[in-house]
Order: sequence, then C-alpha cells, then structure tokens
Amino acid sequence: MTAGRKIKAYVALTKPRIIELLLVATVPTMIFAQQGMPNFWLILNTLIGGSLAAGAAGAFNCYIDRNEDRLMKRTARRPLVTGEVGDREALIFAWVLSAVAVAWLTIGVSVLCGVLGVIAIALYAVFYSIILKRRTAQNIVWGGIAGCMPVLIGWAAVRDTIEWPALVLFMFIFLWTPPHYWPLSMKYAEDYSRAGVPMLGAVDTARSVGAQVVLYAWATVICSLLLVPVGGAGWVYALIALASGGWFLYHCHKLHSMAQSGKPTLKQAMFVFHGSIAYITFVFVGVALDPFIGGPIL
Repeated sequence: MTAGRKIKAYVALTKPRIIELLLVATVPTMIFAQQGMPNFWLILNTLIGGSLAAGAAGAFNCYIDRNEDRLMKRTARRPLVTGEVGDREALIFAWVLSAVAVAWLTIGVSVLCGVLGVIAIALYAVFYSIILKRRTAQNIVWGGIAGCMPVLIGWAAVRDTIEWPALVLFMFIFLWTPPHYWPLSMKYAEDYSRAGVPMLGAVDTARSVGAQVVLYAWATVICSLLLVPVGGAGWVYALIALASGGWFLYHCHKLHSMAQSGKPTLKQAMFVFHGSIAYITFVFVGVALDPFIGGPIL
C-alpha cells in the first residue's frame, strides 16, 4: 500500500464529514460569544483542537464498531473493514490523537476547553459507542450529546466559562440530532438489523419514526428561538431561524404524512436527512451574522 493511500485511510478513520458539521457550529458560537470577531489564533487553535478531538472520537468509534461495520453495506469501505488499517493500528491512532487533541486545547486555548475535549471524546467513544448503541433505540438521542460539545468548547474558548446562551445552542443541537439521523436509519434499516444495532428506523414503523421526527423537529425550532430572550439575539437571527425552521418543519411533516398514508418514504427521508444539514447550517450562519447585522429584539 502506498503512503498516500495509508494516510487517506487514517483520515477516513476520523470521519471527516462529521468533523465538517461540527466545525459549522464552533466558529459562529465563538463569534456570538465575542459579539464580534475573536482573535484569529484563538479560532485556529480551537478549530484544530476540536477537529483532533472529534477525529479521535471517530477513530475510537470505528474500532469499537468494526465487527458491526463488516456486516453493513453502508460501512463496507471503512478502513478497518477493508483492512487498510489494522485493529491495533486504529486503536493506537485513536489514543495518540486524543492525547494531542487534549494537549492542544489545554495549552493552545484553555484548561476548561481541554476538559471539555476529554468529555466529548468519552461521550462518543464510551457513552454512545459502547454503552448505548446496542442497547436502546433511543441511542442517538443521548449519544448525540457528544455532537453538542463543540458549541460549549467554542463558547468556553472565548469566555472561559459556560453560560446560558451556550446551553441553548447545546440543546438546539441535542434536539436536532434525532430528526437528522432517524430518517437516515430508515434507509439503512436492513443494515442495522443485520448488525444487531437497534436504530429507531430499523426497529419501529415508518409512522412511528415520522411522528417522533416531527416532535423533535418542533422542539428543535422552538429551542433555536430561545436564543432571542436568553442570548439577546436580534431580528436577523430570528428571521433566519424562523424561515429555515419553518422549511425544515414542512418537510418533516411531509415525511410523517407520507408514512401515515402508507406511501414510500425513503426518498423523503433522505431529503429530510440532507435538509437537516442545510437547516443547521443556516441557523449557525444566523448566529455568526447576529453581532454584525440587525439590532436586538428585546
């Protein structure tokens, strides 16, 4: 195997697409916390440390899930399945990446961020991947807490503490995770069943999944608007959150309606999955714009 291919395999262990999504939340949170543009080096160190921590968590997850991944078409190209990276190599890589991530956050940002980095890795690698994933259909709800940590790290990087606006953004991502992931689990229901992983889309009916997606979507949109009274967000943020939230709700309701009437839902489920990524991106664009455009509502 060439060096380039080996490096590419190690990068794949870190689940770079998830890292991209996490970084979408980090910088806007830092801007909102600063109410302006934070120091460039602070942003850079936070992004590097956060990316390394997320990558370490992803590598641990690939190692822990390696046997299930070998049974699923969706994960058939992961490095531990193809053999491009050995099991022991992946585990060592995950531990080294974790150590570098925590050191980077602690030295380059703050001790609090280093602690939050440890918590984030442990939540994904232990709480979700080992404890929850194979035990409950609600695994992604509580396991999704790990994906909420970037906003706390971003806020702490600027303010060196955790405050209510950061917790609102934390809850926003927490509530967004189920309607983001459950539609995907509907498409890969056979994969999850084969691997013995009780994702909701694999163990429940489309009607039930659609209903829960709608409930969580409403909670997500309402939570996004709490940033106005709690964080002092202005009318530009509120308009973006309302418009994108309304669009997301419409498509979640459409998925539920199709399931209720017995129509095929997979195409709409994937639209909701991809649409949820667009939705969260728009909301955090609003978070980033808020300190610069539009006055406060309250």
